[in-house]
Amino acid sequence: MSKAVHADQRYLKALINNDATLIKEIYQKTAGKIRSFVLSNNGNADDAQDIFQEALVDIYRQAKYKDLQLTCPFEPFLLLVCKRKWLNEIKKRSILQVTNGDDNLLHVGEDTFEQAEQLLAQQEQSRIFLAALSKLGGRCQEIIKWSMRGDAQEKVAEALGVSYGYLRKKKSECMASLIKMVTKDKYDGRR
Repeated sequence: MSKAVHADQRYLKALINNDATLIKEIYQKTAGKIRSFVLSNNGNADDAQDIFQEALVDIYRQAKYKDLQLTCPFEPFLLLVCKRKWLNEIKKRSILQVTNGDDNLLHVGEDTFEQAEQLLAQQEQSRIFLAALSKLGGRCQEIIKWSMRGDAQEKVAEALGVSYGYLRKKKSECMASLIKMVTKDKYDGRR
């Protein structure tokens, strides 16, 4: 079963048709993120600009000559293509060892779409979780945040100045409330 074409397919059409307005929008939304990624991974501003341009040209060619159909949002897809191109460039320059020995890093296929979709889904799940957590009372927020650190519950109880039994009961109640809110937000978001 093929996936539906994403509404962001319009960005691919913009590249093919040289639509200056949408191309400018692509630059405004993503160029800074790609620049930050390249700069924080042994690159400079010129490298970032080159990678960005090359990625757009590759996507343009895929869209124009190979009928690329976007099944995920454009931004994470472009970011992923740029990341792969930069890692490939680092490998060529031998700036640092890249563990992925796959010479086909520039291949744009379903795995790239899936990774972009997973990235977006994780970001959305984090947003829902943090929004629900912020709606809980202060004590529940404190207990859950302490528990997420991975410390032993005895240590958490001591740090919070409560008994171990109280902490377990309260944590259970807080988690139940949090799960209920997260589930409700996910359900409401699908409507």
